[in-house]
Amino acid sequence: WCNMSTLNVNTLAEATAGGATYFTAKAWVNFNGSGTVAIRDSGNVSSVTDIATGRYTANLTSAMANSNYKVSGSAGVTTTASQEIIFYGSNVTPTSPSTTAVGVKIVNSAGTAIQDATYATLAAQGN
Repeated sequence: WCNMSTLNVNTLAEATAGGATYFTAKAWVNFNGSGTVAIRDSGNVSSVTDIATGRYTANLTSAMANSNYKVSGSAGVTTTASQEIIFYGSNVTPTSPSTTAVGVKIVNSAGTAIQDATYATLAAQGN
């Protein structure tokens, strides 16, 4: 029999020599970016704004501590090859990242056309 409880920690550190610190995602989202944009599931993302074809802004519920965080993601459609995902500042222009929003631009795998994505994900990690 197992009694489940919540473990709350500020930092996870490797138990062996080296002492690496682990940072979990501070925000993440899985959304449909085709047609009416809809969040499938998320953590610390309040909404996704459809800016234009293949351009979105993921709005964070709680701000990041600073704008020096890492963002990763993936995108794809069911009828073509996977797409490339590019991250920018909050309004999808090549500006500095924002602590409250992540800009996303999705292009085809050849990098020649901006496209909507049926499946898009992103995760932000940092302090």
